[in-house]
Amino acid sequence: MSTDTSDASTSGTNTLGTDSAEGTAPRPYAVVLRRARGLVMLGPAFAAAIAYVDPGNFATNFVAGADLGYRLLWVVVAANLLGMLVQVLAAKLGLATGQNLAELCRDHYRRPAVWCMWVQAELVAMATDLAEVIGGAIALALLFDLPLTAGGVLITVFSFVLLAFEARGKRKFEALIAASLACILAGFAWNMVRSGVRPADFAGGLIPSLPDAQGLFIAGGIVGATVMPHVVHLHSDLAGRHARETTTPSDAGVGRRRLLWQVRLDVFVALAFAGLANMAMLIVAAKMFHAGPLEIDTLESIHAGFGTLLGSGAALAFALALLASGLASTSVGTYAGQVVMAGFLGRSLPLVLRRAITVAPALVVLAAGVDPTRALIWSQLILSFGIPFVLIPLIGFTRDARLMGPLVNTRTTTVLAAVLAGVVVLLNIFLVVTAFVP
Repeated sequence: MSTDTSDASTSGTNTLGTDSAEGTAPRPYAVVLRRARGLVMLGPAFAAAIAYVDPGNFATNFVAGADLGYRLLWVVVAANLLGMLVQVLAAKLGLATGQNLAELCRDHYRRPAVWCMWVQAELVAMATDLAEVIGGAIALALLFDLPLTAGGVLITVFSFVLLAFEARGKRKFEALIAASLACILAGFAWNMVRSGVRPADFAGGLIPSLPDAQGLFIAGGIVGATVMPHVVHLHSDLAGRHARETTTPSDAGVGRRRLLWQVRLDVFVALAFAGLANMAMLIVAAKMFHAGPLEIDTLESIHAGFGTLLGSGAALAFALALLASGLASTSVGTYAGQVVMAGFLGRSLPLVLRRAITVAPALVVLAAGVDPTRALIWSQLILSFGIPFVLIPLIGFTRDARLMGPLVNTRTTTVLAAVLAGVVVLLNIFLVVTAFVP
């Protein structure tokens, strides 16, 4: 993955930190660089990464492992690498412009296109909430035997508590989300050790191979569950906010170039944790449930399978990881929804009203008794259709030298991102044909 910053110099800027104009005092670049060394850009990627391990990932990864063994492990890795590229571009966009992706779309696209992009973004937000609220409700049912509808309401209420940390400062909110991500990874690392899996067992799954029709359908769900459109908007917004708090417009040339390495480090660490969690899910599912005596087709059956094969401690670790995922990801989703609406339309709804609108489909699904695990998987397929609507403008903006300045993409980065976006679009077309054409 390359996001080069080869245009290291700009006219009129002295990288040693002094003005070229005669008689002017040195600019305070030392202050900017000292702040840069303070890792000021770390944090936003962890808010994005929690969406990469939301309850939809639980469903798709365990279904993939139980049905196909280790064969789609390479898809999990590839999807995570794609996510790293996308999130670096999103953060770099915010860092270079101080704006988020939705705001830039509003400024550069025609009004009808902006409205269409906003509508699809809201539909994606509803699909996101569907996965997150259902997953959290299932976790509460497993832990406390609560009815799913009551659990969905509680998850919605609890998400407001987590969002209160955002009102106290972005750092506190990001730290809480990072702690949730650590809990999820720890839970699956524990179960992976308990399952007795060895590297030799899953090494073959890391070698890319073409899956059959069923495998492609599940692979599409994995991609949709991993690369989350709403956190592209959120990440660009958080990175832009961090940049505005760290540098001034006159410092942007030097200071923000030097902050880019922090953006890359932030994304690599956060999404590496998320990728390891996703890999652990599939590996454990393949080790324990593939071609085994237990029928694994719901999150409840996965929980029961852990209890049967590894004991109550493993089942508890699974349920707690699922709860942490549902709570943290639904809070991030609500925050992202505010960013999307404010960015595209220049206005926002009261948080309670916005939450009620996006969570309504999830509560209806729970109340109607629809199979929650199947609803989770279908929600991830819906999310995959939103990916091109963020990838195409994101690539277009980050390749624009007038907009990005010295942080503009290299040609290699642009070509790689465009190829990956094309693969995702083709995969979406295949999913439509597979799902809806007899």
